[in-house]
Amino acid sequence: MTLITLVRHGQTDWNLERRIQGTTDIPLNDTGRADALAAAEVLATESYDAVYASPLVRAQETAQIIATRLGLAAPVTTRGLRERSFGEAEGIDVADYISRYGGWHSEVPGAESLEQVSERALDSLDRIVRASRHRSTPNQESLIVVSHGGVIRALLMHASGGTLPREGDLLRNGSVHRFVAEHATLRLLEPISG
Repeated sequence: MTLITLVRHGQTDWNLERRIQGTTDIPLNDTGRADALAAAEVLATESYDAVYASPLVRAQETAQIIATRLGLAAPVTTRGLRERSFGEAEGIDVADYISRYGGWHSEVPGAESLEQVSERALDSLDRIVRASRHRSTPNQESLIVVSHGGVIRALLMHASGGTLPREGDLLRNGSVHRFVAEHATLRLLEPISG
């Protein structure tokens, strides 16, 4: 059994401006670094074996801050955990996105669907679990995975059978969600912080 704690990266200037980032590589701002430290403090009550992160700089920096605070090795970068590609919509503000395309589930030229993101992220998590040799206790390991709102939203939808997140639920920067990966399935345990 593998406990996976998914953490959304800290805030960026584009988050603050409510602009669609997608795979555009935007760094953390000072608030984002504070979000990462706050997430690390929430996580510090448990022990973890390793940290993984999306290759995008905002997730990598968040993961490094968490790993440093928890005394863990440098994060391992995993391409499948990168944010959803929003195609031609990257860089526009959220209100314009909703107005132009009708919502998060709409088709956007050049964008990935939430189903594609879910499949990619699940495959990546499965590879991490199968390859991981970090177990601190027999038959169980605990991993931190730093990713993005679109990826976490897709995994929440998958694990909850489409009931979470609810319409209008925001996944704040630095939010923490705990899952169990077991027998090629992903099960939501609890959101530690939303």
